[in-house]
Amino acid sequence: MSNEETEADLPSYTEALDEVQEILAVLESDATDVDLLADRVRRADVLLRHCRARLEDTRFRVEQVVTAHDDESTNTNGD
Repeated sequence: MSNEETEADLPSYTEALDEVQEILAVLESDATDVDLLADRVRRADVLLRHCRARLEDTRFRVEQVVTAHDDESTNTNGD
């Protein structure tokens, strides 16, 4: 996996979380291949950063909607 993955290369939020869970299950098993450990940890890091960015973007958008709604309510009630 490339460190230069674009947003289009990454899975959806839910798919990313599912993949992280799969990676964790493999890492917690006794059958973990040490040679693949670094790659799996790196992939999990990329997926978790992607999920965090999606959450932050969603929070920002929700705050924008709430602020716009509050502004509309203030303007409507203040007239």
